[in-house]
Amino acid sequence: MQAEIQNEEDKNIQETLSKIKYKIAILSGKGGTGKTTVTVNIAQTLANKGFSVGVLDADITGPNIPLMFGAEFEQLSTEDNKIVPIEAHGVKIISMEFLLEDKSKAIIWRGPMKIKGLKQLIADVKWGELDFLIIDLPPGSSDEPLSIVQTIKDLDGMIVVTTPQEVSLLDITKSINFAEVTNTPVIGIVENMSGFVCPHCGETTNIFKKDGGKNIAEQLSIEFLGAVPLIPAICVAGDVGKPAVLVDEDSESIFLQITEKMEEILNSKDS
Repeated sequence: MQAEIQNEEDKNIQETLSKIKYKIAILSGKGGTGKTTVTVNIAQTLANKGFSVGVLDADITGPNIPLMFGAEFEQLSTEDNKIVPIEAHGVKIISMEFLLEDKSKAIIWRGPMKIKGLKQLIADVKWGELDFLIIDLPPGSSDEPLSIVQTIKDLDGMIVVTTPQEVSLLDITKSINFAEVTNTPVIGIVENMSGFVCPHCGETTNIFKKDGGKNIAEQLSIEFLGAVPLIPAICVAGDVGKPAVLVDEDSESIFLQITEKMEEILNSKDS
């Protein structure tokens, strides 16, 4: 009986994934890099360009995607016995946050429960036809990232988010190693919090050093997708539930360049 249930789940997962052209995971070696902010703005930029985009919030115990899309109080519905993802700013999103009755309570799950929950967020969701599914992973290389690469066997690659300071750069090598061990391609590195741009004079102050992500990308022969400075608009936009690329021209330009490089890399692999 258990085997039949497992086979049915696997069948549902493969059927769902077959309708998605590109499946990309966003990863960081440690917390506090702004990985979710990067995820949200990459997804929104792709949607702005006319692509059909979904975001899977794979951070089971710390889901923030709904808040940053301004959709944390939306209610899920079902269709054809599947969950219909919430649509915000033209992006389809699904998160464990939508399933919580009391959003202030912690999700205290062991590894097997997390893995089961993640599989259900893929198998039981009606994503439909998508150009991109962007997966926001929790930091590190434990249950959720491993479950994603084992479940989505044709993952097109990972984008690793870092900050310029040394402690974050040390952790990025672990993320790259995780990708290598699991035979997952690395699309590139994004350096977040790359200097503070003064909103008054426009001068940049490198609070967390400079070019750390770019330098390590060169050392590891990995593509450097771009640097995202500390722009106040990015923080404000996330807190009020609007991706920064919708409200700030500088953010829009930065993430446009990042997604264009990402598309070039994906297209080169297809050719």
